[in-house]
Amino acid sequence: MSHIVFFLVPGVHLLDLAGPAQVFSTAADFGHPYSLGYVADQPRIVTAQGLPLTALTEWPELGPEDLIVVPGWRALTLADGPRIGDATLRVLRDHHARGGTVASVCAGADALGRAGLLDGRRCTTHHDVQDELARRYPRAAVVRDVLYTQDDRVVTSAGIASGIDLALHIVAGRHGPAAGAQVARDMVVYARRNGHEPQASAMLRHRSHLDDTVHRAQDLLDARFDRPVPLPELAAAVGVSERTLTRLFTRATQGLTPLRYQQALRLERAEHLISHGLTVDAAARAVGFEDARMLRRLRARAT
Repeated sequence: MSHIVFFLVPGVHLLDLAGPAQVFSTAADFGHPYSLGYVADQPRIVTAQGLPLTALTEWPELGPEDLIVVPGWRALTLADGPRIGDATLRVLRDHHARGGTVASVCAGADALGRAGLLDGRRCTTHHDVQDELARRYPRAAVVRDVLYTQDDRVVTSAGIASGIDLALHIVAGRHGPAAGAQVARDMVVYARRNGHEPQASAMLRHRSHLDDTVHRAQDLLDARFDRPVPLPELAAAVGVSERTLTRLFTRATQGLTPLRYQQALRLERAEHLISHGLTVDAAARAVGFEDARMLRRLRARAT
């Protein structure tokens, strides 16, 4: 069981909290082992939208598979933000030092900065306070015009609805693209654009359409991206001809065939594995390529 613990401060934005919480709650509904908890420096807080919330004041025992999320809050500047106790900042630092992941939504990045977790790492926050974040933490590499960043188990997002993208990214990274797509589709969140940086998730990038036949085909490809899925078999599974499926798929995904879509999923998963220490050859085998030549070609093409 992985614990997802949200740290709440007075003036927390409801959607910064509710969006990621809904993603992990939905993932749990689909059988992924998540439990959600809420911690604050005081037992009762009032959100920026006026809704009072209660939370625990003691942190649970956390391990490397657990995640701490700091949602953003309402303040004119980061300097005007709420006080966060030294004990909480120490929890953030210690959790990351023990191999855990920490994440922030919007102004929540400031809490990670106060804990020293942004130093030397890529990060982002809401566009209104990006410059201030860069001034407050000059050792951080603040990335503008993106929805989220991930750097050495520190995940930050731009704010408000982008917290949903951040959480879907984490689910897809932990459980594969099919799990992320399943949660996104259940939440009717098919796509997000990522500013000037290419969207990191293929299952989000190509799910912005409303063609149910193509979504069903994508569901099958998401679940079996590492195995051969012949076009005749895929077309029969969704109840249309091969020609019709190719036409619908290409139109819905803005130019991708089912094979190209599957290759995008394999490339995305392979890049994740390589970033976690696997060799190119090992990653190629893990995602279903017979050897690494095709993976190298796809990586070169993407670059």
